[in-house]
Amino acid sequence: MAGNFLRGAFIEYVDTGLIPAPNVIIFQFNPEQLTHTWQPASTQYDGNVLAVSGYAGESFQFDLKMDANDMLADGSPVAQALATASGIYTRIAALEMLLQPTSSMSTNPLLQTAAAAASSVGAGPQKGTQVPSGQLPTVLFVWGPGRILPIKVTSLTFTETIYDSVLLNPIHAEASIGIQVLTPTEIQFLTGPLATVAQMSYSYANSLRQALAVANLANSAESAVGMLPF
Repeated sequence: MAGNFLRGAFIEYVDTGLIPAPNVIIFQFNPEQLTHTWQPASTQYDGNVLAVSGYAGESFQFDLKMDANDMLADGSPVAQALATASGIYTRIAALEMLLQPTSSMSTNPLLQTAAAAASSVGAGPQKGTQVPSGQLPTVLFVWGPGRILPIKVTSLTFTETIYDSVLLNPIHAEASIGIQVLTPTEIQFLTGPLATVAQMSYSYANSLRQALAVANLANSAESAVGMLPF
């Protein structure tokens, strides 16, 4: 049973041709665990092992479970209708679209031609640099009020285990998802309605992390006195 409790989600904005519409992919079941990985930035100066060239890399890995029977039992009428017609394929498709480039340039041959022409005369990227034909959508990873982070999906693997007998729609599956948190250096290239929100969310999460780290000093002050020899 899905129940009524705080659930994680992905949020992106989809260009519908009129106004951008938010695509909120709420986790049907919260993952049982998250693997949270930090990778220090590379060393910038020779001889100084503490020098770095930028922000530390942050990533998450987790598994999501999806089940159409639960949608039929506890879902809204719309969710029940979708589950009856297509199983959990709508949830799978929504996750798959997080890896697909937005349509601004990838489906507009005029923009592609103009970008290539600008590059050839020196007005665009330097010679030998590939002109991008699209850009991944701006996505927020929401895991409670303290973690609302701009991310890109780096890996996505589905394991489908049960299908319906009529159209072979998947009705039970697990998705293994890898995501990378965008740094301020990378956020500056974002476009669309979520670009400003992405900047604010990273700043908020980083400020909260710093505040919590300072708060931890209260726990360690007394023990540190006995550990230090001076």
